[in-house]
Amino acid sequence: MTQPKKKTTIILFSGDYDKAMAAYIIANGAAAYDHDVTIFHTFWGLNALRKEAPVPVQKGFLEKMFAKMMPRGADRMGLSRMNFAGIGPKLIKKVIKKHNAMPLPQLIEMAKEQGVKLVACQMTVDLLGLKPEELIDGIEFAGVAAYLADASEGNVNLFI
Repeated sequence: MTQPKKKTTIILFSGDYDKAMAAYIIANGAAAYDHDVTIFHTFWGLNALRKEAPVPVQKGFLEKMFAKMMPRGADRMGLSRMNFAGIGPKLIKKVIKKHNAMPLPQLIEMAKEQGVKLVACQMTVDLLGLKPEELIDGIEFAGVAAYLADASEGNVNLFI
């Protein structure tokens, strides 16, 4: 008799590079252990899913302001501590490279390759004025009910 697959769900709320990196390291590890993994990106965690290149879309004034204030893409996110006016992320990326660790954009690609379900919170996408074409390919859009359905069956549920 085969055991049902274990489930891991992660809410990525933070827009900090180091916290997003931790979420994706855990997600990739769980996927490697054959878990079904979902990362539900909400509020500032959505920055990890933004495309780096600007995408021409129609937006109102407030939506344009949010877009300008939020980092575009995983590689442009700041650190939770020791950001040092933008120097901190450069330093941590140097340390990551020195130790042959994967930077966040590669961890996201690896997660996609391993079948980790990447979900953008539809309500937050709407609130922040993001458009689907501004986010990376291969993600899903869902609400809190979809996350709760996954989490209710989860063996591991994390909030980062």
